Amino acid sequence: MKTQVAIIGAGPSGLLLGQLLHNAGIDTLILERQTPDYVLGRIRAGVLEQGMVELLRQAGVGQRMDAEGLVHAGFELALDGRRVHIDLQALTGGKTVTIYGQTEVTRDLMAARRDAGAQTIYEASNVVPHGMKTAEPFVTFDKDGETYRLDCDYIAGCDGFHGVARQSIPADCLKVFERVYPFGWLGILADTPPVHEELVYARHERGFALCSMRSPTRTRYYLQVPAQDKVEDWSDQRFWDELKSRLPTALAASLVTGPSIEKSIAPLRSFVVEPMQYGRMFLVGDAAHIVPPTGAKGLNLAASDVSTLFNILLKVYREGRVDLLEKYSEVCLRRVWKAERFSWWMTSMLHRFDEHDAFSQRISESELAYFVDSEAGRKTIAENYVGLPYEAIE
Repeated sequence: MKTQVAIIGAGPSGLLLGQLLHNAGIDTLILERQTPDYVLGRIRAGVLEQGMVELLRQAGVGQRMDAEGLVHAGFELALDGRRVHIDLQALTGGKTVTIYGQTEVTRDLMAARRDAGAQTIYEASNVVPHGMKTAEPFVTFDKDGETYRLDCDYIAGCDGFHGVARQSIPADCLKVFERVYPFGWLGILADTPPVHEELVYARHERGFALCSMRSPTRTRYYLQVPAQDKVEDWSDQRFWDELKSRLPTALAASLVTGPSIEKSIAPLRSFVVEPMQYGRMFLVGDAAHIVPPTGAKGLNLAASDVSTLFNILLKVYREGRVDLLEKYSEVCLRRVWKAERFSWWMTSMLHRFDEHDAFSQRISESELAYFVDSEAGRKTIAENYVGLPYEAIE
C-alpha cells in the first residue's frame, strides 16, 4: 500500500488534516484502531475559536456548523456570587466563538471523507510507524488477521495522548513538560435548556463549576471534584444540588434539572512535548500537548496544528519547499505555550486549591479582581479566549 501522507488517528484533527489535504489533491490514508461508533461516542469540547470555524469552512465541512452552531459574543464569570460579563465581540474587534460539539465536528468530517471516497481503515491494530528519520518512512498495521505495510512520504500522528505516534519516538529525543492538577472535572450531559444564554464560569469556595451547552435543548455542566472521586459517587441529584450551591442565586433558581445521558470525570493536566516532530513524523493535537479544559483550548490547539502542517505540506508538494518541514514544531509551539499559559491561568484563578494557604488565596483573588475590573484586563482575557491568529507559513 502507498499514500503521500499517512495519518494515524481518525479523531477530528486527523480527519480535518485528511480533508484539507484531499481537497488540495494530496493523497492520504487514515488508520484508526477503534470503530467509527466508538470515535463518535467520545464526549468532548464544544467551544470553537473563530480560527477553527474558518478552517472547517475552508475544508468544506462548515455547512451544518453554520446552520446549527450557536455563535456566542461573550461569556460570564460568576465570582463568589458576583457576575461579570466578558464581551468578546466588543473587546476583540468583532471576534466570537461558536458552540458546536466535537462529536458533531467529527461526524461532519467523517461524512465528507466518505463522500469524497478517501480511505479510512478502522479497527487497525498494532499500528507502528517506521523509518521516520529516513526519506522513505512507512507504517505497519494489522487488519482482519493480515499484516500490511503502508509506504508514505510523511506521517501525521493525530492519535491522542495515549497513542502510538509519540510513543514511537525515542524517549531521549523528547523533552516533557507536565503539571498534574489535584482535581478533575465531573461532567454531565442532559437534555435540558441552558441555565444562561452564554457560558458561565463560576468560582466558589466549594470549587469551580461551568455551565455550558451543546444546543438550545442540550446542556453540558461541570463540577470541580477531588481527583480520587468516582462517577459512582455522584448521583444525578447530588450533582444538581452541588451545582446549584456553586452558582449565583438567580442562576441557581432558574436551573432546569433532568436525568443525565452521559456522566464522566476528566482528570486535569498540562502537558507539552518538544519537539513536535521526529524526522518525517509530525505530532498533532493531543499527541503533543494537553491543556486543562478551563480555557477551551484543546480542540482549537489541535486545529491550529492541523493548519500549520497542512500549509507546510502544501508548499512542500506544490513548491518543493522542504526547508519548511523543520519549522513545524517551532511554529506550533509558539502558539501551544501561549494557550498553555492561558489555560493554566484560568485554571489557577477559578479553581479551589486545598493546598493554598490564606495568603496565596488572597493573592489569587486579587489578581483575578485586577483583570475583571480593568478594561485592559478583560481585553486580555477576551483576546486569549477567542484565540490568537494563525501564524502564516512563508
